[in-house]
Amino acid sequence: MEDMLRVGVISSTHGLKGEVKVFPTTDDVSRFSSLKKVFIETNPKNKTGKAGTEIQELEVEGVKYFKQFAIVKFMGINSIDEVEKYKGKDLMIRREDAVPLEENEYFIADLIGLTVIDETDGTEIGTLMDVIQTGANDVYQIRTLPGITKNQQLLLPAIEQCVKEVDIENRVMKVHIMKGLLDL
Repeated sequence: MEDMLRVGVISSTHGLKGEVKVFPTTDDVSRFSSLKKVFIETNPKNKTGKAGTEIQELEVEGVKYFKQFAIVKFMGINSIDEVEKYKGKDLMIRREDAVPLEENEYFIADLIGLTVIDETDGTEIGTLMDVIQTGANDVYQIRTLPGITKNQQLLLPAIEQCVKEVDIENRVMKVHIMKGLLDL
């Protein structure tokens, strides 16, 4: 399981005083109001001149909302020049700081990579590669094993008629594939 969870992506700067516009990747954008700190992966150059990866902690000074975005101000960052380098970066939180999940809710990071099997006979269908968030329900993008589908991809709606069981601990998802979903 991932120790860090993505809650948003910095899409652009906002104004001249160091604020950023964040596209939320969480179900509840208002959860940004309770954030005290976030983490960003940066790519500083090391002594040899090669880019490395470093996790930087930023303290949240304030949050306001505009349309579907959260406008976030970080402590100690007070100009557009200081915050420009964070454009396009993921905002992460520690798992223990995440909003508690309801029954049958999962973090996307925990679903990615699950082995997907048929509920009737346990045949392996493929691997869950991505979760596409739509207005109505999520859609699971599954890379299928050869011979399952024509283009080795299955888009499965994340509804109870299709997703029968999710076992995060054993990394398995049992599904029912409704008629018409496979392109043979």
